[in-house]
Amino acid sequence: MPRLPLRGRRSADPADEETRAHVAGAASAAAAEVAPPPAVTPDLTGAAFFDVDNTMMMGASLFWFARGLAARKYFSSRDMAGFIWQQAKFRIGGNEGNPDDMHTIRENALAFVAGREVAEIVRHSEEIYDELMADRIWGGTRALAQQHLDAGQRVWLVTATPIELASIIAHRLGLTGALGTVSEVVDGKYTGRLVGELMHGPAKAEAVLALAEREGLDLSRCTAYSDSANDLPMLSLTGTAVAVNPDTELRAVARARGWTIRDFRTGRKAAKIGVPTVAAAALTGGVVGGAIALRRREKFPW
Repeated sequence: MPRLPLRGRRSADPADEETRAHVAGAASAAAAEVAPPPAVTPDLTGAAFFDVDNTMMMGASLFWFARGLAARKYFSSRDMAGFIWQQAKFRIGGNEGNPDDMHTIRENALAFVAGREVAEIVRHSEEIYDELMADRIWGGTRALAQQHLDAGQRVWLVTATPIELASIIAHRLGLTGALGTVSEVVDGKYTGRLVGELMHGPAKAEAVLALAEREGLDLSRCTAYSDSANDLPMLSLTGTAVAVNPDTELRAVARARGWTIRDFRTGRKAAKIGVPTVAAAALTGGVVGGAIALRRREKFPW
C-alpha cells in the first residue's frame, strides 16, 4: 500500500489551520492509490468523491475500528466507552475553540497505535472491516458509486479515517482508492502523530484539489457526496454535489443551492446508528485525548 515516505522523528508543525489542512491534503493525495480507469470507455477527467461516515457506511468507521481494536485488547471496552463519552462531551460542549485542547487532539489523534507496526494495523483493519463494517454499507450509496464506475469514472472515498483503513474499505467496495488521514511512520511503525491535520473539513477539499491536479481531473465534471455540512468545502469544489442522508444544516444548504438530496435512512436504521453517530463527534476529533489520558493512567505497555 503506497505511503508518504517520511524520515526523522517529527513532521512539520505548521502554525495555522489553513497550512495544516494543505499539508494533510497533499499527504493524503500522495498516499492515495490510483487504479487504472475502469474497463469501460474511460472518462479520464471525471470522478466521484464519497464521504464515508453516514454517507457510504452507517455510523462512524472509526467507531467500529476502535471497537475492533478493543476486542483485540488494544484497550478495554470500558476504557473505550469512557473516552468516547469524554470526547463527545468535549465536542458537543463547544470547546473546540480552545487552541491548547485542539493542539493536544491534533498531536495525539493516533496515539493509540503509537509504536505499532503498520503491517499489524493493516491486518487488523482488514479483519475489522469484514467483522463489523461490511454489513453497514448503504446499498443505495454503493449503487451511486457503481454508476460512476460504469460510466468509466474513478471513485475515491474521502474520510477522516486513517488512510490504511480507508483504502481497505475502498478495495472491498471495488472503488479506485481513498483519501484519508495520514499518520507519521518511522521505520515501519506509527509515531502516533499526524502528517498535517485530520482529513476533515478544509483538509478534504485540499486533498481533492491535490489529487485532481495530479490526475488531470476537471473538477467541474466531478461529483462529491456527503452527509455533513462539515464537508461543504469539498462539496463546493465539484460541479455536482449530492447530499446523502444529510444532517439538518446540509439539507438546508442543499435545498438553497438546488443540490440533489438522497436519503437512504429509515426510522429503524436511524435508531440503530444513533450511538455510533454520537461517537463520531468524539472519534472524528480523534480517539485522541481520552485515549492518551487512559494510556498514561493505566500505564499500558505500548
